[in-house]
Amino acid sequence: MTQRIAVIGAGHLGKIHARLLGQVEDAVLAGIADPTPAARQAVEETFDVPVVADYQDLIADIDAAVIASPTGYHAEIASTLLKAGKHVFVEKPLATSPEDAYALVQLAQQHRRTLQVGHVERFNPAWSAGHDVLRNPKYIEAVRASRFPGRCLDVGVVMDLMIHDIDLVLSLTAAPLADVQASGMALVSNHEDLAEARLTFECGLVANLKASRVSPTPARQMQAYTENGFVEIDFGAPTVTMIRPEQQLLDRSFSLADQTSNPLGFADELFSEWLDVQAPVVEPRNAILDELYDFVISIRSAVAPTVSGYAGARAVEVATAVLDAIELRQWSAGPGQHGPHATPAQGIEAASRQFRQQRRAA
Repeated sequence: MTQRIAVIGAGHLGKIHARLLGQVEDAVLAGIADPTPAARQAVEETFDVPVVADYQDLIADIDAAVIASPTGYHAEIASTLLKAGKHVFVEKPLATSPEDAYALVQLAQQHRRTLQVGHVERFNPAWSAGHDVLRNPKYIEAVRASRFPGRCLDVGVVMDLMIHDIDLVLSLTAAPLADVQASGMALVSNHEDLAEARLTFECGLVANLKASRVSPTPARQMQAYTENGFVEIDFGAPTVTMIRPEQQLLDRSFSLADQTSNPLGFADELFSEWLDVQAPVVEPRNAILDELYDFVISIRSAVAPTVSGYAGARAVEVATAVLDAIELRQWSAGPGQHGPHATPAQGIEAASRQFRQQRRAA
């Protein structure tokens, strides 16, 4: 049965979804909604479907919808659609608060509708290629940076960019979050524009995540150390490098002293005999198209999508914990110097001089 799917929000991502839906088997673009006249005019010239200001005017004629509106409207729109018995795909983040996100999960369950979240990196071919080694991770580092986007400014870089890596990390462990430490700074917007977080899980996994939307150089990279080896992923390229240690390294029976009397010359032997480096060919794919296929398959089969509503809500919950930690970040000993909008009272060099003077005086 062909699914009639509307796109709500005719901005950058909304137009991409509208275009790609025409390539999805058993799906048809049934309409586009956007309250902005200029946005409606732009899509009216491209797509031969009803274009309306109010998405509710489309509800009677659709089976499902892709929500690509500003984040602040996600919960309200998704809630209305789910209550009307429609399947819903929501661009990330699912909502602006964990409470709203989990309420949507509950609504989807009550109405037996598919709720999928657009964490598109789960469909990145480099992620898929490295997934076998990614099992049972112990330490993860990720960097995600972009030039200033000029859009998605209703949220900061944590909900905009870092949440991609939060979702990827969470997909590798079901363990609860045990501790979070984070810092962030607002440079040009009303929210944090760069941030770093250290997440510790009860299973022992540690993840260090960095994100910036004021970077001159884009980056989408992750390194993971697991029980099976090491994985380095470049989501943008896309490429993946995997290192699989020999069993003696994994079970800690390896002794460098037994293998060589010249540790300085052991580097070549290490990678030729003990650490198997693999760089599988990664065929580029359209990850957004793949996630739309996943949405339609989930609707037809009643099987949970790759990125379920629960997964999206969990990502929002951890991202919110990061934002809370950023707000509490103390930048100096003085009052009021905390949170992303705080400016350190004095430079590092001045603070260092003052500290040395106090030590000498004491």
